[in-house]
Amino acid sequence: MDWTRREFGMMALGAAAARSLSAASAFGGPQGVDVGIISYSFRQISYRPEDVVKGMTFLGLTVLELEQAFFEEALGAPHDPTGGGRPALAGSEVAGGPFGREPARRSSPEMLRGGAVVNEDDPAVKAVRADLRKWRMSPPWDKVRALRKLFNDAGIDVRLVKFPELGGREMTDEEVDYCFQFAKAMGARAITCEPPLSQTKRVAKFAGQHAMIVGFHGHSNAKSVETFGRPGAWEQAFFYSKYHWANVDLGHFTAGNNYPPTDFIREYHDRITNLHLKDRKIDNGPNMPWGQGDTPIKETLRLMQREKYTFPAMIELEYRIPEGSTVMDELVKCVQYCKDALA
Repeated sequence: MDWTRREFGMMALGAAAARSLSAASAFGGPQGVDVGIISYSFRQISYRPEDVVKGMTFLGLTVLELEQAFFEEALGAPHDPTGGGRPALAGSEVAGGPFGREPARRSSPEMLRGGAVVNEDDPAVKAVRADLRKWRMSPPWDKVRALRKLFNDAGIDVRLVKFPELGGREMTDEEVDYCFQFAKAMGARAITCEPPLSQTKRVAKFAGQHAMIVGFHGHSNAKSVETFGRPGAWEQAFFYSKYHWANVDLGHFTAGNNYPPTDFIREYHDRITNLHLKDRKIDNGPNMPWGQGDTPIKETLRLMQREKYTFPAMIELEYRIPEGSTVMDELVKCVQYCKDALA
């Protein structure tokens, strides 16, 4: 994606404005709430780290959860078909935000992480996984340090690094160890991930060795014993290690349990890495534009503000982009929704 000199100038002005109005002051001052974003929210526009910086600067956000698909390939790794696929983009473009013109999305619902189902037994998939595993054994640490500098220079705090498949059966011990090394090299406070519950005992060993917190991301399948769809799954993971915490997705929790996660947040506020902000209907209903679903986003943000919880709340854009709108248009609405809630 090419940028004109004028666009770079406008982004520089935006960066200066963001530095003068920090995320904390924008959302209620020193006693406010850290509202940030997961890089996954930009997936329909770009996976380049520099574009994540531009998007965050435009939105005035400085707290980031950086996901695997947004840095490994940028650092030279082969594309991982099992951990963060690319969304299908249409050929036309629509105007929007700091990106000038965004690629138009196809008419399908929100993109799912990983795209189509991947056959782990496919020889081609096995070959790519082998190449990725080899790359992870000797990553370019100089480029990793440069990546950290890119975000730091823009005033962005990479608070969390996400490896969706951390601890999964396809990851070797050496790869799991690399994930922790990478997160520490980026200055992150924790790793977030989505392994099955049965694999979290394995993760505990590495979390203890690195003295680093791991937040397990929740989904909406509350009936499964393997997914973090119900409070009991996190409580089991907590038992394995003091470094095991919860990455609570407000929308998924509400959709899967038919009640909000407020009580869970109150009880385990000292074991939460971050929240994901999205709005879903109960009974495993769809993602909705914020304020149209059953998820108490405003009430939860106000709870965080009132109780002075220090974990961040990350904007995660997953609902279908309305006709005539753009990703950045919708993200601006999400940011404003948070500001209104905390005003």
